[in-house]
Amino acid sequence: MNLDNSLKSLGIADPSGTGWLAVVFTFLLAWLVTWRLIPTVRKFALRVGWADQPNARRLNREPLPNAGGLAIYAGVIAALVLASLLRPIELQNVLAQVLTILLGGSILVLVGFIDDQFGLPPSVRLWAQILTALLLVANGISVKVLFGTPIDSLLSMLLTVLWVVGITNAINLMDGMDGLAGGISFITAMSLLGVAAQFNNRAAAILVLAALAGAALGFLRHNFHPSRIIMGDAGAYFFGYVLAATSILGRLQQNTVYALIPTVLFLLLPVLDTTQVFVRRLLALATTEIKPWELAHRMNLMIHFFISSAHF
Repeated sequence: MNLDNSLKSLGIADPSGTGWLAVVFTFLLAWLVTWRLIPTVRKFALRVGWADQPNARRLNREPLPNAGGLAIYAGVIAALVLASLLRPIELQNVLAQVLTILLGGSILVLVGFIDDQFGLPPSVRLWAQILTALLLVANGISVKVLFGTPIDSLLSMLLTVLWVVGITNAINLMDGMDGLAGGISFITAMSLLGVAAQFNNRAAAILVLAALAGAALGFLRHNFHPSRIIMGDAGAYFFGYVLAATSILGRLQQNTVYALIPTVLFLLLPVLDTTQVFVRRLLALATTEIKPWELAHRMNLMIHFFISSAHF
């Protein structure tokens, strides 16, 4: 009885059941698989050239493997599959929700990996994010709009797309400093997990969040400064998409905003500062008499300065 009370105080809705044990198992398995798999992925990535090469924009002085997202993805999938085998998901709608999130996440892992290794136009990446967001909507996972108007469903779809694309790119924005994207993803996943665990009808969100948090923790062991591997777009897109989808599923959008937005705003400060300098120099050029070809040359230099300064 004391154990039940203690577990309830931690926010576990049904301590007498076995569901919370499955969640703990999922977390530990995702952590273990990711942690043990990262060194193997790192060695293979260096051998085949899956790495960010040193250049003027990067801090690394030697090739830095960027395939950590593959290990994160493998850890999450392995944990969810084994957890499902040990404790089968009996409710069909829960299984469908989990599979939908994993399918969308898998698509973005592939898109992110291709972008990491070969480069993709921003429009292709954006459309991939939009399509995976629409995949959620098509399977009933969406931000609910209940204004009682004929366009409620359209507004719901638009808000869902904006939410998923926004959160996905917020995590990707953080993937420039050692331990930041993985650390924020771990804290956010654990925070959402703690809130969702207080309800009996958040099974799909709880299970996926447990796997995501475990994988993030396993990855962090190898990503603290000086990092030996980074997650790349593949990992950042996967983290962002799954966090966005599970927050919709568990109706945890407000908690996600509290967890992510302050960090994103902090990271945007250097970009905003650079933008201010760029605009002021542009205005100064506009009021100065200068030859057209020299103006074009200076504009070109300013654009390069802006891009390099805003790059994380």
